[in-house]
Amino acid sequence: MPARAILSLFICSLSLAVEAAAPAAARRAQLVHMVREDCGSCHGMTLMGGLGPPLVPAALAGKPADSLEAVILDGRPGTPMPPWRRFMSEQEARWIVDSLKKGFPSEK
Repeated sequence: MPARAILSLFICSLSLAVEAAAPAAARRAQLVHMVREDCGSCHGMTLMGGLGPPLVPAALAGKPADSLEAVILDGRPGTPMPPWRRFMSEQEARWIVDSLKKGFPSEK
């Protein structure tokens, strides 16, 4: 098998592993609470927008997940969007992005 094909398979399997790695139930509950309360304070308590843009599937459609993760983790300099990297891992930020794109869960 050519090296390029092997590399392609490795990258595909790695991205699937990252997408599949959901946090444990207790941590998911903490992340949901964080998004609903902390993010909701700017993006609206229903995530439909406010000071910050909406975080609902229709608003996020077509936006690259890696860009959204970077905004969550590193913020947006010159805007009110703070960095959250010290509060979550890259995998947790990916889970939040995936969840927001599908319709964010409630805390229940």
